[in-house]
Amino acid sequence: MTTYDERASLSDLTTTAERVRRAVEGVIEGKPEVVRLSLTVLLAEGHLLIEDVPGVGKTMLAKALARSIDCSVRRIQFTPDLLPSDITGVSVFDQQRRDFEFKPGAIFAQIVIGDEINRASPKTQSALLESMEERQVTVDGHSYELPSPFMVVATQNPVEMEGTYPLPEAQRDRFMARVSIGYPHPEAELRMLDVHGGVSPLDDLQPVAHAHDIVKLVEAVRAVHVAESVRRYAVDLVGATRQHPDLRLGASPRATLHLLRAAKAAAALAGRDFTLPDDVQALAVPVLAHRLLPTAQAQLGRRTAEQVVVDILQRTPVPDPSAQAWRQPPRPAHQPPGARRL
Repeated sequence: MTTYDERASLSDLTTTAERVRRAVEGVIEGKPEVVRLSLTVLLAEGHLLIEDVPGVGKTMLAKALARSIDCSVRRIQFTPDLLPSDITGVSVFDQQRRDFEFKPGAIFAQIVIGDEINRASPKTQSALLESMEERQVTVDGHSYELPSPFMVVATQNPVEMEGTYPLPEAQRDRFMARVSIGYPHPEAELRMLDVHGGVSPLDDLQPVAHAHDIVKLVEAVRAVHVAESVRRYAVDLVGATRQHPDLRLGASPRATLHLLRAAKAAAALAGRDFTLPDDVQALAVPVLAHRLLPTAQAQLGRRTAEQVVVDILQRTPVPDPSAQAWRQPPRPAHQPPGARRL
């Protein structure tokens, strides 16, 4: 267990995160908000779903984030013939030992890149469920722990494209956030032609942080304070999705937990040891929208889940900052810093 003395400070966190951010932005041109969200999800111990049309840099973003950290990385190309055992691993009978030996699958890495995850069948997609939630894999009745840190960065094409399967609700709910990269600005695309025209910038990308650094940063994020009113605000936002007339499926309690974890990571990246309602508001759309299912009437009216979340943000009262101290109250002398956690 990581002690307080071993835990990184907020200054260490912002310094390390800035190095990773610059490294990734050296590969992904003109998308600083996407890179920042990726770092937020990493430090919040979540998983990231990158959804967009082909050719905008989804896999490049996942690879750049993975290569900027000195840790084990595995890439899984999801195809219709991919089997669940290709992901989790399989037990093989060893003739010499006269016993079964477990051969780990591609999921046994600290950062797993799932390329075009929605091109595999739902049966294969479900092989990720246990690992993403419990950070372990069970094969033939035996459970195997996954390394730490552990993050799945998956890319998917829009479901309207040929040869894709929509992700099941249980699968989408395990991704902390969904992000769309979008097309670059003309200036950024012009710079991309200069940088990417000869060789791939991934070839020159060197790790700027180690896996054990990320573990310490995660511990620092866990110690960020969340005031009672901020917690209640997050609960009110998520609860509103379950009652909205344009939604037939609202966000789960897991979504509330993910929203607060992401808000704590965003606060830490901003150099604060306490969260603000602004942190929750900024992350509501990427954390909640992909979990929601609009009604048939809303779909006919071309009303998206993102628009519903924005509507909920506008309708939900924000905690009054004049009546609430966001910072963590002073602790007794005998209580170590960071002992109180969400």
